[in-house]
Amino acid sequence: QVQVMESGGGSVQAGGSLRLTCTASGYAYCMGWFRQAPGKEREGVAQIYTGSGSINYGNSAKGRFTISQDKDSMTVYLQMNRLYPEDTAIYYCAASEGYCYTLREQSYEYWGQGTQVTVSS
Repeated sequence: QVQVMESGGGSVQAGGSLRLTCTASGYAYCMGWFRQAPGKEREGVAQIYTGSGSINYGNSAKGRFTISQDKDSMTVYLQMNRLYPEDTAIYYCAASEGYCYTLREQSYEYWGQGTQVTVSS
């Protein structure tokens, strides 16, 4: 059983930045960030294959967010720049021991509790 823990959420004004951190307690073949805004379905933000470093971004993240990793500690980061109020959501980190279809939450077995990100205008 892999445990996943996120940190780094908070409140920021529009245009600001935040960095989220996620650590998995064991090996993960891929790790991803998802988010869920009030009244909306959960959507994929970014994912990374820990071995190859291959990365995928959701449309909302392209050009503003960057996912990176520290393979030795099985930690991934999500640097979020130029945040908009529409980015307000609970951000979840997820990990999978196997292959992950691009930003599909069904691919991930292990999930963190989520961290709140609030962007004010």
